[in-house]
Amino acid sequence: MVTVDIEELLPHRNGMKLIDSIIEVNEERAVSKSTVTEKWPLIEGDSINPIVLIELVAQTAGICIGWEELKKKGKDLEGTGWLAGVKEAVFYWERIPLGSQIIIDVRKVFDFENYHEISGMISVGGDLVGKVSVQIVKSVPE
Repeated sequence: MVTVDIEELLPHRNGMKLIDSIIEVNEERAVSKSTVTEKWPLIEGDSINPIVLIELVAQTAGICIGWEELKKKGKDLEGTGWLAGVKEAVFYWERIPLGSQIIIDVRKVFDFENYHEISGMISVGGDLVGKVSVQIVKSVPE
């Protein structure tokens, strides 16, 4: 496990912070772990809609990008926003059961200035449950 505080890298709090821990992170890749709880968005009964996997990939991508910025700039990461768009999303499970431990593995596909394309593979118990590609644009403070 990585010892960096997730809250140093992501602005998400309370119900929208879905990542529990960072397994691995560097400038090109991040792997995170999360457990599905009844407090998550898109929960229906005893499972969630897999569309939430998009947010898990976006948050893990934020960890990867934030890690790189933390290494370059130190702890001053505040003051800018990110806009994420879904390039592609493929889901292999119709529902993900409550209590499932999800592993999210993202890698940078393309990186230029404030634009990043990130590809993510999401698994539960070693089974691939989805693939998501996101495009992230970071605002530049004036």
